[in-house]
Amino acid sequence: MFLLACENFSLLVTGLTSVLSVLLLLAVSRQLWTFRWTITRDRESKLPLPKGSMGWPIVGETLHWLVQGSNFHISRREKYGNVFKTHLLGKPVIRVTGAENIRKILLGEHSLVCTQWPQSTRIILGPNTLVNSTGDLHRQKRKVLAKVFSRRALETYVPRLQDVVRCEVAKWCSEPGSVDVYSASKALTFRIAIRVLLGLRVEESRVDYLSRIFEQLMNNLFSLPFDVPLSGLRKGIKAREILHKCMEKIIKEKLQKQQEEYKDEEHMDAFDYMLSGANDGGHEFGVQELKETAVELIFAAHSTTASASASLVLQFLKHAAVCDKARSELLAHGICGDALRARRTRSNTRNEAEPTYRSRDSDSGGAGSERRGEAAQESRPRVPVLTLQKLGELRYLDCVVKEVLRFLPPVSGGYRTALQTFELDGCQIPKGWSVMYSIRDTHETAAVYQSPDLFDPDRFGPERNESKAERFSYVPFGGGTRSCIGRELAQIILKTLAVELLATTEFKLSSETFPKMQTVPIVHPVGGLHVSFKCLHANSAA
Repeated sequence: MFLLACENFSLLVTGLTSVLSVLLLLAVSRQLWTFRWTITRDRESKLPLPKGSMGWPIVGETLHWLVQGSNFHISRREKYGNVFKTHLLGKPVIRVTGAENIRKILLGEHSLVCTQWPQSTRIILGPNTLVNSTGDLHRQKRKVLAKVFSRRALETYVPRLQDVVRCEVAKWCSEPGSVDVYSASKALTFRIAIRVLLGLRVEESRVDYLSRIFEQLMNNLFSLPFDVPLSGLRKGIKAREILHKCMEKIIKEKLQKQQEEYKDEEHMDAFDYMLSGANDGGHEFGVQELKETAVELIFAAHSTTASASASLVLQFLKHAAVCDKARSELLAHGICGDALRARRTRSNTRNEAEPTYRSRDSDSGGAGSERRGEAAQESRPRVPVLTLQKLGELRYLDCVVKEVLRFLPPVSGGYRTALQTFELDGCQIPKGWSVMYSIRDTHETAAVYQSPDLFDPDRFGPERNESKAERFSYVPFGGGTRSCIGRELAQIILKTLAVELLATTEFKLSSETFPKMQTVPIVHPVGGLHVSFKCLHANSAA
């Protein structure tokens, strides 16, 4: 018995010794890991590195970040301040919040910092894109693309954009059940990119196919940079090649006509304006460069605008008073007709039967889906043709869109690489380190905003205009030389969608509760945003 007790005690001591050895080894390795990054500070600078934790060897704090999501950055910011260091996805990163800090980064492009995209993104999008260009090449490309998003060009896009929005919203109304607004918004923005920006005239079934291919590209845009069978990078490259092949024919046709004078400017698309701008600047586009630019234009107009569209609908659902005020503005400007006017005079919400345009094959695709869309178009009230001037007169709706982009910015931030050591908040940002500036955190913490946790469009109204006091407190589209070149188009899409929904439909949440919002890689509702849409009938006033 005594020998057995001695054996058990010996095993216990051995086990404890092993555990303590492992814990000691982990503690030492963590200290060495922290020391490894501490000595990378720029010794010529007397400033310290930002506070923060580098986590565990190799993995850093990546696992914490993946599990905690946006709470990871909130907890670190509360503990270490607006500038803190961490280690994510194999790289040391300094996370930055605050208008003044962001101002220094965004205005320091090409001097203090340079843009940084993951290697997989650079490979899939291609070397000829705006996001992958730097220095003089970036300035040249941006100058050419500026013509694509000029006011003159945007004015020609609006009627065609409105037609696409009208058609898509009609489909939403014709669905017998609920619609996942986030998925539907991605389909909408893809069609806008294909038909309005690129001027591609393809069959509806082909558009659906290309939309799925583009989703495959987007799903693998941020993947490990290993080009092997079944890898994310290989799938992304394959999707890109399919898109390039589809666009090649129309690109060659446009190149053959680029020497001709465009007489019908109303039907010019982004390609036409881009080629015109290239000719003016002495830049010659090749087929490959145009194919890459086409995919980049879809990339720029697709996911972020779809995210903002879903967020817009979400806020309309949550804030009935905002909807009522926006509808009153539409009535005041004569942008909606008798259907909406009749709706506003009724004391109680209608409980109408299913719209007459829903056919028996309403749950099937193909021709039945097209017939539903056509019938829905016939029975729905029509919004007058919009122009930039008419949209610009909708000041309250403009405030709503701005507040959506402040409250739920589609992209939470941007990455840069330090070209030289510089100072932020009394700390050094060492040369070669990654810098991630936070859009979302800056919007949430900027002192200029009253009750920033509340959705309040009036904060952008003329009486308050809270963001005016501090320019970089509102940066949903970034800033400086890398600011989003398509920001005005994105806002036009959001306002056009809002007008169509408010003037021609009624909508309500189909789920019992509102979905949670995921912020990585872009803001989107977890599990989708399921909404029932019902068309206001054109003869409602009768």
